Amino acid sequence: MSRSGWILAAVLLGCVSPSLAQQSVTPLLHPLFQDHAVLQRDQPIPVWGDAPPGATVSVTFARQTVTTEADAEGHWRTTLQPIAAGGPYVLNVQAGQATQTVQDVQVGDVWLCAGQSNMELPVRRALDADSEIASATHPDIRLLTVPKAAAVASQNGFSGPVAWNPASPDTVRDFSAACYYFARELQKTVNVPMGLIQSAWGGSRIEAWTSADALRAQGGMDEALDVLALYSSDPAAANAQWGKHWEQWWMQREGATPGDAPWQPGPDHAGWQAAPAQLGAWERWGVPALSAYNGMVWYRTQVTLTAAQAGQGARLELGPADETDVTWVNGVAVGSQNAPGDARSYPLPPGLLKAGTNTVVVNVLDTWGDGGLAGPASAHAVQLDDGTRIVLDTPWQYRAAPGDQAPPLAPWQSATGLSTLYNGMIAPLGNYGLRGMLWYQGESNTGDGSAYAAKLRSLRDDWRSRFGAQMPLLVVQLAAYGQPPVAPVESGWAQVREAQRRVAAEDPHTGLALAIDIGDAYDIHPPNKQELGRRLARVARQVVYGEQALAASGPTPGSVSRTSVEVRIAFDGVTGALVATGANGPIGFELCDAEAKHCAYADATLDGHAVVLNSLRAATAARVRYCWADGPVCTLRDSSGAPAGPFELSLTDAGAP
Repeated sequence: MSRSGWILAAVLLGCVSPSLAQQSVTPLLHPLFQDHAVLQRDQPIPVWGDAPPGATVSVTFARQTVTTEADAEGHWRTTLQPIAAGGPYVLNVQAGQATQTVQDVQVGDVWLCAGQSNMELPVRRALDADSEIASATHPDIRLLTVPKAAAVASQNGFSGPVAWNPASPDTVRDFSAACYYFARELQKTVNVPMGLIQSAWGGSRIEAWTSADALRAQGGMDEALDVLALYSSDPAAANAQWGKHWEQWWMQREGATPGDAPWQPGPDHAGWQAAPAQLGAWERWGVPALSAYNGMVWYRTQVTLTAAQAGQGARLELGPADETDVTWVNGVAVGSQNAPGDARSYPLPPGLLKAGTNTVVVNVLDTWGDGGLAGPASAHAVQLDDGTRIVLDTPWQYRAAPGDQAPPLAPWQSATGLSTLYNGMIAPLGNYGLRGMLWYQGESNTGDGSAYAAKLRSLRDDWRSRFGAQMPLLVVQLAAYGQPPVAPVESGWAQVREAQRRVAAEDPHTGLALAIDIGDAYDIHPPNKQELGRRLARVARQVVYGEQALAASGPTPGSVSRTSVEVRIAFDGVTGALVATGANGPIGFELCDAEAKHCAYADATLDGHAVVLNSLRAATAARVRYCWADGPVCTLRDSSGAPAGPFELSLTDAGAP
């Protein structure tokens, strides 16, 4: 038994004074329940924590007291009856003579704000930051940031300390701008305390935020999920198994050369060239083919060991790699991380090293910016258990691996893995009472945008199984990013936006906030989060609070019909009339064949709440698209100024009006 556990047991037996216990005992409540917390109104309130096994736990809050008993592992859980918005209240928990008291608890609406960097973007980096921070005193908006943590198994607690803080210039500065501006706007019409939980990680894929069970139910990921399960108990075996999976991808990829296995030791020198002694970003090597290269580069070197050295336990240390590496020693995969700019340290399985020459091979994948394996020879070494550090000072060689195919990513990697952020940043929230969930993510999934709809449905249902069967989900559709095209193009960004639109449209408890017109062609993190907050609040008023007279997000495509010379799209959710900005009619409409391999822009005119496309392709086209590009120009709005968002509709069943 730990010292703190012994003291608590002694307190319950009357052997130790409560004052000593208060200095040493682990809190009775889960860290979510602390000073300045917000609990969800008008719903049963779950409360949980830890106490000595079998201890009777008493919880008092807002004139009600409930009791429960800690289980054999010391965990307890109970539920308080619903109460209306209000406060401040005191939450008190007692187990024997041990007590914990939480002050200034408000009851209102609690929101989970999750996603990648556009949700994580803090107020200090958003539009008009200095003025916004200076005026950010809202004591009834409370903020909690979940510490960043990736885990291969579901966690009950956070990786670091957390705190609920009233919104103030000091606390708002580094908090999610989208989340904060949403709550500030919403309070204008929903005047209750707001609790905001930020759980976001820049660059993360949706798969990292979804539980392993939900991912397995999607299908196609069993092998990676099996490796992930193995990793929690035997990382070395998991790395070796994942290496075999990665090698299989390499051998079967488009354009593969039979027998080409760069990770294998051997005399083959075909394609390998001498690398600079200092390594570093390959864009700075003075090699024209690498000066603006985003892709894969292989590295290899050798290290010579004595029999005594090879017989010891050892780790391979590498300098920082940007951004993803897969590393082999003597042909066996020993590690893989997606950690741009971080050094690597991989334990080597017993028996892998040998007396004489040992080969180290590193594959580095970089998708943007500078890439490569950094550092001088001294940054890379074999570290032996006896303290000896053998520097990899044999000259490195390299070979580029051109191609735009995406390799599989190790499932334990933090932001790009499978269930890693769910385990470390969602599971610790337990089933804390929420009013709704905000989701701003998708940029990292634009490489396979056509698969995003199924993944978003899976995440929605997965989180609802934890927080409530009909828990509202408010999705931010991806903002425009990049230069507008001069001709129709295929776009992973557009595919993700269409997936977001369709998933929101099919479920009455899911809403879509448009951001297409508040993006930035040169900045993947558009700073106007105030307008985004206003739009999210508008969606919440309709989807969550039932203001049915309010259109949630502006004009949305309804029915579509056609004749031999025109296609007619009727819009729903129009406030006033449809209007076009910057031209006599809206631009950005295109007609496509069934495979969307041949698309052409179509002239468009307004007719009441409809848009009419005039084109010789009208009779044969299979699809109609609007604003289909990474960074499109979208000019269709309604009288309120709300934009019509991007969409794709099938014309297969569109008949004459």
